[in-house]
Formats: sequence, C-alpha cells, structure tokens
Amino acid sequence: MRLNQMVELLIATTNPAKFAEYGVLMHGFGLRLLSLHDAGIEGEAPEDAATFSGNARSKAAFYFRQSGLATLADDGGLEVDALGGAPGVQSHRWLGDDADDRQLAEEVVRRMAGIEPPRRTARLRAAAALVYTNAGVVCEQIAEAALEGIIAERCFPDIRPGFPYRSVLYLPDRGCYLAQVNEQEAAVNLSQRRKIIAQLATDLRRLAETG
Repeated sequence: MRLNQMVELLIATTNPAKFAEYGVLMHGFGLRLLSLHDAGIEGEAPEDAATFSGNARSKAAFYFRQSGLATLADDGGLEVDALGGAPGVQSHRWLGDDADDRQLAEEVVRRMAGIEPPRRTARLRAAAALVYTNAGVVCEQIAEAALEGIIAERCFPDIRPGFPYRSVLYLPDRGCYLAQVNEQEAAVNLSQRRKIIAQLATDLRRLAETG
C-alpha cells in the first residue's frame, strides 16, 4: 500500500441510511468506505439463510468475490417476543417486496394490539460479517449484537427511510422511541451496529494498517 493511500472497505448495502451510519461508526479507522453503487456492483446476493449471521456471511462472501475488495455485510431486523421472534430474519420482506416502511411498522403495532406491557419486549438485532485478505489469506469475522426495548402501542409519526422499526421500538430507560434519538447519538451510543463495530475493531484496524 502506498503511503497515505487509504484502504477501501466495501459496505455491502443499498440502504443510504445504513451506509451513513457506518460512516459515523468507522470514523477514525483510516478506511475509505465504498457503497455497492460506488463499486459499480449491481448483482444481488442471496439472503436465504435461517439466521441473520448466515445471511451476513453469505452476502459478505458474495460481494467479496464480486469486488475483490475487503467487504462488510450485515443483516438484521426486529425480533418481537410475543410474535415468536417475528418478523425476525424476514424483517425487510415480511409483508412482501412491495411493502413500504410505514406498512411494516404499522403491521407490528397491529399484531401487538391488546398485548400487555410485560409481554411487549422486543429488540433490534444485527449480525455482520467482515471478509478481507491478510498476507494472502482470506479472513472472516462475525459479530452480532442487539438493542433491547418494547413495542409501543402506536407508531412514532416520523419514520426514517430504511429504518421502519425504530418508529415502534420504545426505549424505557430513555423514555422515548428510538426514532426520537438523533442520528448521531443513535449511531454512536445506542445502535446495535455500534456494538458490532466494537467487536470487529481489531480486524478493522489490521485491515487499515496492512491493506
């Protein structure tokens, strides 16, 4: 690697909000983050695993092969205990490909109608896979984390595009919806992805130093 040339890391997502969050979380690692659009990749990775970590691994491997770049891919969603963990791994496709963010959020509230507060526990869970080459050897690291809360009785009016379930997850310790927390604070202090990046920090620094 040439002096002062930043190592590129592909963030394998088409979600601008998620890409922006990773930009906040990885500030200071010395990596140049690229989106799928930046890398000119249009193919769609399979997401047919039964777990978030399985989907993350599948996507990271797929885009690593497609791009030849170090790649971080994640998968995540909402787990509602009273719904048997649903929508779970199907969070983004729960109501079909045509459902929008508001429909997803409102369907959670609808299905939880009449369920008492002690049984409204839920969490946003995410898993990420980092695939990169170190000294000619392909390395893979997996991390998983969750943000706990409860399902509110109604949706928060403003739904941030790409993050529908933040508008239904209420944080009792803070006395507010996750959607009410500003983006910077949510990323740095609360996000399940913050915990993931902390778990992957050693590998991310190794990547930045060795290329």
